[in-house]
Amino acid sequence: MPRGAIIVIDLGKTLSKVSLWSRDGRCLDKVTRPNQRQAAAPYVPLDTAATADWILDALASFAGHPVEHIVPVAHGAAVAGLRGTELALIPPDYEWEAPTAQLAEYRAGRDAFAITGSPALPAGLNLGAQLHYLEALGGFEGVTLLPYAQYWAWLLTGRAVSEVTSLGCHSDLWAPAAADFSPMAKARGWAALFAPLVKAGDVVGTLRPEVATRTGLSQRVQVLAGLHDSNAALLAARGFAEISDSEATVLSTGTWFVAMRLPASPIDLTALPEACDCLVNVDAYGRPVPSARFMGGREIESVIGIDTRRVDIKPDQPSLLAAVPKVLADGAMLVPTLAPGCGPYPEGPGEWISEPAGWFEKRAAMCLYAALVTDKALNLIGSKDRLLVEGRFAEAEVFVRALASLRPAMTVYTANAHNDVSFGALRLINPALRPQGKLVRVAPLDQDLTAYRQQWTQLVESKQ
Repeated sequence: MPRGAIIVIDLGKTLSKVSLWSRDGRCLDKVTRPNQRQAAAPYVPLDTAATADWILDALASFAGHPVEHIVPVAHGAAVAGLRGTELALIPPDYEWEAPTAQLAEYRAGRDAFAITGSPALPAGLNLGAQLHYLEALGGFEGVTLLPYAQYWAWLLTGRAVSEVTSLGCHSDLWAPAAADFSPMAKARGWAALFAPLVKAGDVVGTLRPEVATRTGLSQRVQVLAGLHDSNAALLAARGFAEISDSEATVLSTGTWFVAMRLPASPIDLTALPEACDCLVNVDAYGRPVPSARFMGGREIESVIGIDTRRVDIKPDQPSLLAAVPKVLADGAMLVPTLAPGCGPYPEGPGEWISEPAGWFEKRAAMCLYAALVTDKALNLIGSKDRLLVEGRFAEAEVFVRALASLRPAMTVYTANAHNDVSFGALRLINPALRPQGKLVRVAPLDQDLTAYRQQWTQLVESKQ
């Protein structure tokens, strides 16, 4: 076995994860922690202090391994502010909503979608909206801003940097075609406040002495700048030959379902429908990526419950597949959306039609719902040829097989669960690293979904 090990810190919206990897790309260990929503004024912050303690404890649990690198990964809708050596602005939770008047005031000054590729999103999903509110609280005098993934790089090394995958993630702060801060970010003075830009794979520094002491890791451990989580999933997918040099779309699934298209030839990014939660992401190399998304994991869990038997639990897959015929026969379906303001149908009422009574039928119907909304999102960005579903819900067979049924002209794949966000982070260190195992082609459901989709589409369109 090659010596050396890598730690990936992955901070999602719902879960925080710290995983240990061998240099050749095998997951050796992983610990997770549900994120806690804070109650505070004047806004709801992320639990950065508790998360920091947990991360340091997790790092200490891996101190017996020859760790050489640490890579932070995080969701894109969070920004931290430093003043000197202290955290002066705790990142807000993006689901916290600023006063309506302030949000309207902010939106009046946004750049056009054609410039930023950022749609106008609810609550704090546009980083610019968070900055507008935070600035009104007390200004940014002496403050250095940095995206969430890079906040953790700073915590470990003491060096503040910024990176484009988070800045280019529906933030309103980045102009993908110009590869620069947006006109609004410059006019507001925010662009000048961000820490210097580096590449995702750049080494920020080595561990602070106090971090090395607390964790037992060598002070020589190198920390990379890191990147936005969906873009890490994209980088992982590009490790497969079927995806890397082909027309393909990668669907990252978790709290958010994010479809990222890798077009074989340039497309008109300005033609993406802003009102349907389409956006332009920026990959780890600074290239624009046409994308569409919805809050699929959150919607599923809002119906079935986060602490109950999940739709992706392996022992239940045969029973969930067996429940599909009854769901179709009963016309049981959910119409969007359960996450208002998000997805292809942001204003939909979110309601059941013939809600299933059976537990397997309800979960199967939720998987069909997720597949139907995903299918619409893929159409919005022109996805074709190949689709790779990665992340937690790649294990939900009704969902992925329904996608294969709905999109017969596409080859739908899933990959080993280890070939996910964290594996993409590893490829920053070694771009030649190839995923363990092969892609698995997904077979369509045994049932024809044509009539079901037609009925669902008619219902959805009648409620818009």
